[in-house]
Amino acid sequence: MEEKAFQDHYADDVSHCYGCGRLNEEGLHIKSYWDGEESVARFTPRACHIAAPGFVYGGVIASLIDCHGTGTAAAAAYRSEGRAMDTQPGIRFVTASLKVDYLLPTPLGPELLARGKVKSVGKRKVVVVVEVLAEEKVCARGEVVAVRMPGTMKRTGTN
Repeated sequence: MEEKAFQDHYADDVSHCYGCGRLNEEGLHIKSYWDGEESVARFTPRACHIAAPGFVYGGVIASLIDCHGTGTAAAAAYRSEGRAMDTQPGIRFVTASLKVDYLLPTPLGPELLARGKVKSVGKRKVVVVVEVLAEEKVCARGEVVAVRMPGTMKRTGTN
């Protein structure tokens, strides 16, 4: 895995996301990295992420899939252009569509592993499939359709 997470390359003005924003003190701070052709993120839910005693709230799982998917989309776009993520102009993606299937109740306590596979890369759209595992069991599977962030969402126009 590379040393710096995909999300660590985002410009400050687009780093406030509850799921992956490094500047959001109360956020989840999801961090994604390449692991060969797949991407990985590790996340340990806290007690406040409870749904029912012993299980993770589905919205947290959806956030993990969402932010890992958009981070992977950005990294895949850089790869397709043959550039490193610290080069300009910056590339940032947002979610156009998020589909999540909850396959098993996700236990609260163990570290969760999100594994992403890039399904397709286009000029403006990237599709990523993400599986969330707990204790080596797939608990959720999702698909993120990510699109390049519109300029109207950026303050500096850079990423």
